[in-house]
Amino acid sequence: QVQLVESGGGLVQAGGSLRLSCAPSALIFDIGRMAWYRQAPGKQRELVASITSGGSTNYADSVKDRFTISRDNAKNTAYLQMNSLKPEDTAVYYCNFVRMYGREYWGQGTQVTVSS
Repeated sequence: QVQLVESGGGLVQAGGSLRLSCAPSALIFDIGRMAWYRQAPGKQRELVASITSGGSTNYADSVKDRFTISRDNAKNTAYLQMNSLKPEDTAVYYCNFVRMYGREYWGQGTQVTVSS
């Protein structure tokens, strides 16, 4: 089965930046939406950012103007540029792809820890 693989997580100081990347273990065709979710301890998983095949983006209010989602269709890769990081951004970040007909794929998650 195809899985997504995230990379780029780690430890960063408040105010710093990280860039997450996500690519599948095999080529996936016709990806409609790419998205990043996160889950902090004791909290529900939440949508952080998404991008459609046409390039339309949506962001959670908590990350607007700080995070940027992008995609490289030729490389089948999604990115999340995270700037001005805050301790409350600490979470496991998950990548999600949805094909145009509805089939979806998830990654195992990558830990992002922001220290104060």
